[in-house]
Amino acid sequence: MAKVVVVYHSGYGHTQRMAQSVAQGADSELLAIDADGNLPEGGWETLDAADAIIFGSPTYMGSVSWQFKKFADASSKPWFAQKWKDKVAAGFTNSAGMNGDKLQTLNTLFTLAMQHGMIWVSQGLMPSNTKGAQRNDVNYLVSYSGAIAQSPSDAGAADMLPGDLETARLFGERVASVAAKFKG
Repeated sequence: MAKVVVVYHSGYGHTQRMAQSVAQGADSELLAIDADGNLPEGGWETLDAADAIIFGSPTYMGSVSWQFKKFADASSKPWFAQKWKDKVAAGFTNSAGMNGDKLQTLNTLFTLAMQHGMIWVSQGLMPSNTKGAQRNDVNYLVSYSGAIAQSPSDAGAADMLPGDLETARLFGERVASVAAKFKG
C-alpha cells in the first residue's frame, strides 16, 4: 500500500471538508497548512516520506490562497534536493462560483508538481453532463485535471453537496490506486 498525504489550506472549512473526503478515499493522512501558511511540526518530513502528495487549496481571486502559495514557495528546499521527484501528485479545489476560475488553481497545483518532477494523476471520472444530470451527481462540475467543488458563499462547510464530496472521495481512491501501482 502506498503512503498518501493530503496537504491543504482551508480558509472557511470547505476545503478542509473536501480534504477529509479525499483522504477518506485515499486512506491517507491529512496535513493542514495553518492560517499563517505554515506546516505543523514534522510536516516536511511527512511529505518527504510520502509516495503520493495530494495538494488542496481554495480558489481565491482566481488562484490558490496566499497561505498555500507560501507553502509552495517554501517547498523550494525539497525541490532543490529533489525529494519529491517521481512521487505521484494530484490536486483539488473549492470556490463559491460554479466556475470561479478553479482550473487556474488546478493549473497552479499542477505546475508546482511539475516543478518537483512529480507524476500528475487526473480525476479519471466521466462527467455528469447529460440532460438528466442533477447538481448532486458525481463530477457534475466536470473536471478532468483534479477534483473540484462549489460551495455558495453564504453556505457553511456542513452544507457542501454530497455529490461534490463523493467526487472528492473517489478522486482520493484513484490517486491511492495509481500510487500503489507505481510503488509496485
